[in-house]
Amino acid sequence: MGLSLRPVRAKPEETASGISRRDVLALAALGFAAGAPATALAATPQGQLTWGAHVSLAPTWFDPAETSGIITPFMVLYALHDAMVKPMPGQALAPSLAESWTAAEDGLSYEFLLRKGTLFHNGEPVTAEDVKFSFERYRGTSRDMMKARVATIETPDTHHVNFRLKEPWPDFLTFYGSATGAGWVVPKKYVEKVGEDGFKKAPIGAGPYKFVSFNPGIELVLEAFDGYWRKPPNIKRIVIRSIPDESTRLAALKRGEVDGIYWITGELAEELQRTPGLKLAVSHTAPQWLYFPEQWDPKSPWHDLRVRQAANLGLDRPNINQAIQLGHALLHDNAFVPAHFEFYRKAPPPPFDPAKAKQLLAEAGHPNGLDAGPLYCDAAFSNIGEAMANSLREVGIRANLRPIERAAFYKSFSEKKYNGLIMGGSAAFGNAATRLEAFAVKGGAYAYGNYPDIDALFQKQAGELDHAKREALLFQIQQLVQEKVIAAPLWQVAALSGVGPRVGESAIGLLGGYPWTSPYEDITLKGT
Repeated sequence: MGLSLRPVRAKPEETASGISRRDVLALAALGFAAGAPATALAATPQGQLTWGAHVSLAPTWFDPAETSGIITPFMVLYALHDAMVKPMPGQALAPSLAESWTAAEDGLSYEFLLRKGTLFHNGEPVTAEDVKFSFERYRGTSRDMMKARVATIETPDTHHVNFRLKEPWPDFLTFYGSATGAGWVVPKKYVEKVGEDGFKKAPIGAGPYKFVSFNPGIELVLEAFDGYWRKPPNIKRIVIRSIPDESTRLAALKRGEVDGIYWITGELAEELQRTPGLKLAVSHTAPQWLYFPEQWDPKSPWHDLRVRQAANLGLDRPNINQAIQLGHALLHDNAFVPAHFEFYRKAPPPPFDPAKAKQLLAEAGHPNGLDAGPLYCDAAFSNIGEAMANSLREVGIRANLRPIERAAFYKSFSEKKYNGLIMGGSAAFGNAATRLEAFAVKGGAYAYGNYPDIDALFQKQAGELDHAKREALLFQIQQLVQEKVIAAPLWQVAALSGVGPRVGESAIGLLGGYPWTSPYEDITLKGT
């Protein structure tokens, strides 16, 4: 094709295992990946594992094309589907359906080599056409930005896919392989046969588990796919059961009705720790913050920086952390970017200073405080939202909590339907640039407004290939987010899960910053 190709070389980024992202990508490009298929014959999958989820599963999460800028859909994607490249244990980006990849010296093209022998659940092979089709039908987070940067996708044969970019883009792999669902591959022929709605009702993927049934609001049932390329799963059947109430989840775990549960907090987490045979699993994941969607409205009190500063100083983070997270949450002054991301700017957490908060409110013309209206939050985190509202009330900011089911909450969030206050959060994969793009930059999926100085810096860093210069630009953006108090950071939440006595390897914490159990093919039950 007349192009000089080289192994992909990303800028240094330490993974959870201490391997730099540079080394990971170089090894991947050469085919030396930790996720290579096991050569030993695996035992036949046996048994059933039932997990109690803290949210009601939504069919939109069954389709990679609709991946939003949160981590929850990946709870399903890692089971049903597979990606060209994706985060795996010890690897920020691991080759999966793609055996390897290379990038042109000028940064304008990426060539992927598909792994031979990969199959969809219906027995059809995964081909380059499926890869192209999946990218072109993608309509989730960052869709417009990605498609504006990709000039063409070429499929010279069934095993090669070439992405040609309009200009050098250092974050192409990060967006394609982790921050979005664009690199997760679905079968073109099947989707065209059953249609978009039909696909969500009976999804077919290339992941370690096949779809069996879905009872909305009750449970999703999955069965092992013995033809999965990496290795056959250990467990025959996986059931994800929706149990939104936290005390009900714990009771189900104690009775042995489920083998594990997500999201346990406060006194219930302490009770779990005291229960013989149960184990508390801790992993750090999403930043959570208080967002001010009205800050760009001159008629709103939140347009005044002093009011936003008052709210920031009115959050009693240490006490909320101890009461809900048993002190496991990480406190810092970075609303959107978690500590495990590349280009993260570390800053000490804001102090809890109610006297200063009241002073700022008075200076802004609110000596008796103010009525903030609704405080919208993900219903799964309503206890955190309530703690935030109670803390704000102590300094005179009165808000009414409005818990919303997760899928509906993020849908309305992204459609810019909320006023008042929003308790935001995101555990989506990526780096500082991908996170800022979604929440702090003009046109971002969850950005209700923008600041020209931040937008200018973001555009500048987007094409900067020098790692140090790019880091400096992203640090400037994060500092401006902090100074403008676009959002008041709460913490980087600790995902506290409960694991029952039947579980061998829960796979919780194997992926950096990821709160759910994955990879599913690595989960084991004792004695099977």
